[in-house]
Amino acid sequence: MHPHIPESPARTAEDDHPRPHSLRELFWAFTWLALQGFGGVLAVVQRELVERRRWMSNEQFVEDWAAAQILPGPNVVNLSIMVGDRYFGLRGALVAVAGMLLLPMLLVVVLAVVYAGFADQPMVAGALRGMGAVAAGLVAGVGCRLAASLRKHPLGPWACGAIAAATFVAMSVLRLPLAWVLPVVGGAACALTWRKLAPAGH
Repeated sequence: MHPHIPESPARTAEDDHPRPHSLRELFWAFTWLALQGFGGVLAVVQRELVERRRWMSNEQFVEDWAAAQILPGPNVVNLSIMVGDRYFGLRGALVAVAGMLLLPMLLVVVLAVVYAGFADQPMVAGALRGMGAVAAGLVAGVGCRLAASLRKHPLGPWACGAIAAATFVAMSVLRLPLAWVLPVVGGAACALTWRKLAPAGH
């Protein structure tokens, strides 16, 4: 017999959250999300899906975002596919991706044309550098909010903190490629969590 692996608390609580009522709602939700994502979409997607619409809990978001990061392609596009597929299957995945990409792509094309005419202006360059600082602050703030969900992680907050610190050192101090950090640190975290969830004696 296969050992019973307890379900993630994030997944067992999934039905307690609201869900999109239609493909139209799903499309416009991801369109609005994408249009807010200037300088970094992580802060926006967490606020929209977890805090505003409550389509998932903070724990579910952490799990899905982690899975989206290890898949090829843009993280937020991967996440939109996962959310759309969860509620409406293949149609939902396609609609969510369309909402994420269609109008923002048109807007980026227009902005690129405008930017090409003003790129040499010092004021424009300074404004963009200022937005970079805001984007960094947004990402840091979201990281602090997501860290609260680690209190319910099977490994406990101290082990999760150590893994997060190892990832930070590898990426920011040692400047190791992401293709190395994910398999090594991420693989170790997955293995430790699997052992923790497995019943004793198996």
